[in-house]
Amino acid sequence: MTEPFPPKLTDPKALARARARARLDRAGFLHDEVKLELEERLADVNRRFTAPVLIAPFLEYWADFMPEAPRVLPQDDLGLTEGAHDLVIHAMALHWADDPVGQLVQAARALKPDGLFLGVFFGGESLTELRDVLRQAEIAVMGGLSPRVAPMGDLRDMGGLLGRAGFALPVADTLRKTISYRDIFHLIGDLRDMGETNVLDARHRAAPPRDLFTRADEIYKKTYPFEENRIRSTVEIVFLSGWKPDASQQKPLRPGSAQARLADALGVTEFDETARPVENGS
Repeated sequence: MTEPFPPKLTDPKALARARARARLDRAGFLHDEVKLELEERLADVNRRFTAPVLIAPFLEYWADFMPEAPRVLPQDDLGLTEGAHDLVIHAMALHWADDPVGQLVQAARALKPDGLFLGVFFGGESLTELRDVLRQAEIAVMGGLSPRVAPMGDLRDMGGLLGRAGFALPVADTLRKTISYRDIFHLIGDLRDMGETNVLDARHRAAPPRDLFTRADEIYKKTYPFEENRIRSTVEIVFLSGWKPDASQQKPLRPGSAQARLADALGVTEFDETARPVENGS
């Protein structure tokens, strides 16, 4: 039997259950930080948006962010009206999308010409420590491996998706944070409260033995210690931005078409790599 293409990443029923159990009132600090970052980025754009839309998995928690914007759950079909919005924000959900390009294409279609897309999600450097210690512990306790942490995309891959989706002036950048925990159990507790537990379609369905996480905690404390007998966990948050193409937007110049030298504009002397150094006394 041939596998479907693109391959299925997420078990949608498990993802829905994880989000229903989430307690962002206890572990919403990363969502709060993302809100502040998005507010700053929108302020830098210095434009008034009159027809925004917000795509997010936890609509109530995001109700205070651009409250005038309609809010949409991140489903395969977003149900957005073509050309209806001047701003589309896709918040904290693309890392679980089976078809992230499809999500970006739908966002691009929903934008008016010169409309702005902002996307934010967990990137590939997130939970690298947890990924490593679970791998080591599972080999030691169970004699094999199974998927336990989602394979999040890296910055270059995700940035390239903007161009594939048809956005102009694409930009991708990251915010990295180090969070400390008392032990692996408190880390997993936060992930559960964030709705970010293992919902991979290829995950091992049987309940893991308790020894697995006890062993993983021991490895974690030895391999990734932090201050005051705690452990560290890396979080990478990726921000994407792109514009719906429009004739009014700036276009990059053709190579060699500049009319002035950069050195003249900066008031500095241009360095000539072919010149020979002048010796003292010459």
